[in-house]
Amino acid sequence: MKRLTKRIGEQDRSTNWLKKRIVRNVQASVGGTAEHLNDYAGPAGDPGLLGQDSPAWIVHGELASMLYGGFAALMLQTLHPRAMAGVAQHSNYRNDPTGRLIRTARFVAGTTYGGMPFVDQLFAEVLHVHAHVKGITAEGEVYSAGDPDLVTWVHITEVRHFLRSYLRYGQREISREQQDQYFSDTAVIPLRLGAIEVPRSIDEVERYFASMRSSLRSTPEAIDAVHFLRKNAVPVGHGLVAQLANQIAHHIVVGAAIDLLPDFARRELGLHRLARLKALPRRFFAARLCDLLRWALGPSMVVSVSMERISRQTSGSGD
Repeated sequence: MKRLTKRIGEQDRSTNWLKKRIVRNVQASVGGTAEHLNDYAGPAGDPGLLGQDSPAWIVHGELASMLYGGFAALMLQTLHPRAMAGVAQHSNYRNDPTGRLIRTARFVAGTTYGGMPFVDQLFAEVLHVHAHVKGITAEGEVYSAGDPDLVTWVHITEVRHFLRSYLRYGQREISREQQDQYFSDTAVIPLRLGAIEVPRSIDEVERYFASMRSSLRSTPEAIDAVHFLRKNAVPVGHGLVAQLANQIAHHIVVGAAIDLLPDFARRELGLHRLARLKALPRRFFAARLCDLLRWALGPSMVVSVSMERISRQTSGSGD
């Protein structure tokens, strides 16, 4: 009996160690420390930009599927020459891949779950950056990050692939009506960043992508950026085991992202070889990584804190 008790205790300690290691790695990759939860704690009763009844609260709450969709969106965005020129000429992604990922995750989470003061702060930060991102492509085209067309392109590639990834790997069913609502709800984000016309339903999003097809093409900058995304895992932790685990997780995320891309994008980016044969193993390992992260991270603390913020007014408890 003592041996059994000792063995159970050792297993518990090993399990807790593994969970803590995964949490630390996730925080180092996409942020989300306890200190950041303060951004979601107030004001009391503030429903935020989208409100907790929005399907975005469901879709954006799955970390692994968001990573898959986010990486897919980044790859697809490279095929827009003006968008890619802005990244190539103004982004420091090679030297600071973690920083860019954390900033993107913070903006998506904040505009989904945060109270309006935090939401307004995030929009102000992005608009400030957009004001300085402008230039000329290698083909002589003028671009600006604040261009309404580019704002729409970046937004739609993201939400389309966030939803596509969730439908494949998420835990809850999302009806066709909820999918349309997801696009309609999140359209307010690019509109506040300067977009003029934003697709608001599944059909409108698919028509938008069909209309964009002739404008998309591979460039040397696009191939280079996608190569970097595929080969360079975010450095997390120390030691051989930690680095190996990080490389494996990165490989799974990238494989799942490639699998989410439309066929033409894989062809343009040279990612189409054996894509169909690789689809099943990619989806299997992507699903297992989802399971692992759910087990290690548990329910989202951001969602919990945000729900508590909203409910404070309803309960009449105030601050």
